[in-house]
Amino acid sequence: MTTQARTGPLAPRRGGTAPSATVVTLTLVTGAVDTLSFMALGDVFTSVMTANLALLGLSVGSDDLTLTGHVAVALAGYVCGVLLGSRLSAPGKPAHAPQRAALAVETLLLCGFLAGWIAVDGRPAGGAGLGLLATAAVAMGCQGGMVRVVGTPTMSTTYLTGTLTGILAELATKGRLQRANVVLIAVLPLGAVLSAILVTWARSYAPVLPAGLLLGATLLSFVPPGESRPDADSPAGPAAGSAKVDP
Repeated sequence: MTTQARTGPLAPRRGGTAPSATVVTLTLVTGAVDTLSFMALGDVFTSVMTANLALLGLSVGSDDLTLTGHVAVALAGYVCGVLLGSRLSAPGKPAHAPQRAALAVETLLLCGFLAGWIAVDGRPAGGAGLGLLATAAVAMGCQGGMVRVVGTPTMSTTYLTGTLTGILAELATKGRLQRANVVLIAVLPLGAVLSAILVTWARSYAPVLPAGLLLGATLLSFVPPGESRPDADSPAGPAAGSAKVDP
């Protein structure tokens, strides 16, 4: 699994000091989809299950049944997506085909999300809103499962609290800055900003952003990666810039 990740679309570039273009694109997608779900699909997230679990407790404690329903749909969709993405990404031949299959399925899900969103003119409600929320959550779970299976053990493109903690802990204890992780921390809010602008000013077509980005990531997965060369001052072993996963 480690070898596959080092040579596939998710492998870091420049000796681990920069994330691959595919990883950056997936992180942008996460920021965009989470913003869409929070702004238009019931104040919940589609990839940040820690926040959703807290919202579940909040909704139950405050007797907000509507929020409870939205959180339950997001959680169930994410669980199904992780199972699907992990299954699709199981090692196989030809090389990297499992990753591409998972990316293709996620792309289809977000294209379906886009079609449904346009059908309701960007204002989903009732059953349509729950259906779109479920679709987005399955897509994000699929991405999370794929990255968990074929990426390095410390890689994430969806939940970055652990990434931020790892950056600060390593900086404090070893005086080293994980530059690849810093890039991902900056990229996710960028995806959120772009998505929020679209929801505000071009609401009917806002999901074009994550669907288009993910299509690009799928196409990028077919581009042969360049050779990664270790930095002269970096120790041998796993890339120092790998993203840290939340526990």
